[in-house]
Amino acid sequence: MWSLCLLMESTTPPVLLMMMMMMMASAVLGHTCPRICHCSDRDGLVVQCTSRDLDRVPPDLPRNTAVLLLSSNHIRRLQKGALADLALLRELDLSHNALDSVEAGAFQGVSEDLQTVDLSHNQLSGLPRDTFSTLRAQVRLSGNPWHCECSLQEVLRELRLDPETVNRVTCFSSVRDQYVGQPVIQVLDSGVNFCNFHHKTMDLAMFVAMFCWFSMVTAYIVHYVRHNQEDARRHRDYLKTLPTDYLQTLPSTLHLTKDSDTASSVC
Repeated sequence: MWSLCLLMESTTPPVLLMMMMMMMASAVLGHTCPRICHCSDRDGLVVQCTSRDLDRVPPDLPRNTAVLLLSSNHIRRLQKGALADLALLRELDLSHNALDSVEAGAFQGVSEDLQTVDLSHNQLSGLPRDTFSTLRAQVRLSGNPWHCECSLQEVLRELRLDPETVNRVTCFSSVRDQYVGQPVIQVLDSGVNFCNFHHKTMDLAMFVAMFCWFSMVTAYIVHYVRHNQEDARRHRDYLKTLPTDYLQTLPSTLHLTKDSDTASSVC
C-alpha cells in the first residue's frame, strides 16, 4: 500500500493525488455517503436524509455514522438489524414518519453510547418489550397513538424518556377508558398497574370458557339420560301391546326388559 502511494505521488499531479487518496480512505473506512442523502463531518459523520421520500432506512449507511437524520419521510417499519452496523451512532432522528412497527432487535448492534432517539410524531401504538433494553439513550415518544396496557408499561420501565416531551406521551386508547387522553407517566406514577388489568381480564376469560365447557357437558349428560329414558319407555309400551301367550314364550327377553326397567328407574 505504501509503495503504491509513493508511485502515485511521483506520477500524479498533487490535487488529483489528494482527491484519489481521500476516495481510497473513504472506501477503507466506510465513509461512502448514500446518493439520496447528504453527508458532512461535524464532530463525527452526519448523514442527512431528511425529507427524501424514503420508505425504509437506507441499507448502505456509512459504518462511521455518528448522527443519522431520517425525519419527515414515509418509513413505516424499523426492521431488525436495520442499524446493526452503526457502532458509532450517537443520535437517531426518525420523527415525523409513518412508523407503526418497531421489530424486536431493531437496535441490536448499536453502540451503548447512543444518546438520543427521536420516534415522535409517528403511528406507534406499542413497542416490543425489549426494544430499548440494551440502550441508555434518551427517547422521545410524543405524538404517537399509544395504547396503554401491560406491555407498554414494561417498555417504559426500561428507558429514559426525554424530560421536555414526557408529558406529551399520552394514552390514545387504554384497557380502561378513564385513562384515555392522560399522560402515561402521570397515570403510572399515580399507582395504576396496567398489568393487573391484563391478568384480571385473562382470569375472567378463563372463567367464562370453563363455565361454557361445564354447561355443554351438563347439557349433553341431561340429553343422554332423557334419550335413554325415552327409549326405555317406548320399549315398555311396545311390550304391553304384545299378547300374554307370546310374552310367556320369551322368558329371557322379559328378564332383560325387567333389568332394563330397573336400570332406567335408577337413572
